[in-house]
Amino acid sequence: MDILDIYEDVQKDVQAIYRSRLQAQMLLSLYVDNNTLARLREVTGSTSQALLPKIRILESNKLIESVEHEYRLTPLGKIVASRVADSVMTMGTILEHKEFWQSHYMEAIPQPLLESIGSLYDSKIVSDTNVEIFNVYHHFLDMIKNANHIYGITAIMSSGHAEILGNRIHEGIPVKLIVTKSVVEELRQQPYIEQIHQLQKSPNFQVFMVDNNINLGFTVTDKCLSLGLYKSDGVTYDTTTDLFSYDETAIKWGEKLFEYYLDDAVELDLI
Repeated sequence: MDILDIYEDVQKDVQAIYRSRLQAQMLLSLYVDNNTLARLREVTGSTSQALLPKIRILESNKLIESVEHEYRLTPLGKIVASRVADSVMTMGTILEHKEFWQSHYMEAIPQPLLESIGSLYDSKIVSDTNVEIFNVYHHFLDMIKNANHIYGITAIMSSGHAEILGNRIHEGIPVKLIVTKSVVEELRQQPYIEQIHQLQKSPNFQVFMVDNNINLGFTVTDKCLSLGLYKSDGVTYDTTTDLFSYDETAIKWGEKLFEYYLDDAVELDLI
């Protein structure tokens, strides 16, 4: 059945939740933990008189239930509340970083990761400025210096970034890089080839190659995520702006992005 036909059948129930601030707030609150009526009053800033009719609606739809003076989600309620929470996080992430998404080529992010982009809500956009012309680079440097492992995806290579990663590899930090064919050709030339020969002797360093172009630059460590994208034309990589996050949820999102590309990658021996 077409999704629009389904919406036509259920639109009243869908709108009843999303158009009711109190129903949505209660579902989101109960998605986190069971709550008493007093706690729901506190969370929503409403009176019992305002809440009880909405509670009765949610109960009649078998989304919440009362057990020992607390309200909790039913199994069906957990499913609905999780989707409401996902919608809120997705919209929040898009609106919080609207200019970043609008001005960059988002198609490089695989669809499964786009669908969970709400994981990036607790992030900040770092840009170079006339005063701090190396702002992005310095944030990246701090990120790499504090990492206990480093996984990266790159469609471009610079001597500065290569030197930073090389220092951490020599220190014994596990580093995995996914690169494109064009980057592989760069690594086989000066000024990289001699350093690569030394680094590939290290058991903690691995390089993987993908056949297709990757129109993003990306690094995830145990503590931080850095996401750089091409400009909206899909041709020019934006070296002046990155999204950074130290949030655990964002880091897990980054690990999934790395694994997505790693599945199609082949390990290389550049020696």
